[in-house]
Amino acid sequence: MPTEEKRGGTGRRGRAAAGPAEVIYNRIAMLRAERDVSRRQLAEALGVHYQTVGYLERGEYSPSLHLALRIARYFEVPVEVVFSTEPFPRIGG
Repeated sequence: MPTEEKRGGTGRRGRAAAGPAEVIYNRIAMLRAERDVSRRQLAEALGVHYQTVGYLERGEYSPSLHLALRIARYFEVPVEVVFSTEPFPRIGG
């Protein structure tokens, strides 16, 4: 699926976007595992297709701000716990 950046026509200040699309890192898979929630269960709660959750987890799709906030609300954590522009540090290693 395309990222939000690829769908839009312009970047900041109305100029055409240049360079590679920005990467958004996430902890969705980790949060799902901690809470024993399947992709399908999360998708149903969010009102999206279960494959969308897979695309998000693999970094193949960047969520809209609205979807990112809904995901954070679902897990009852701040959005920064779920999403970052920097890679998350590895846990225990």
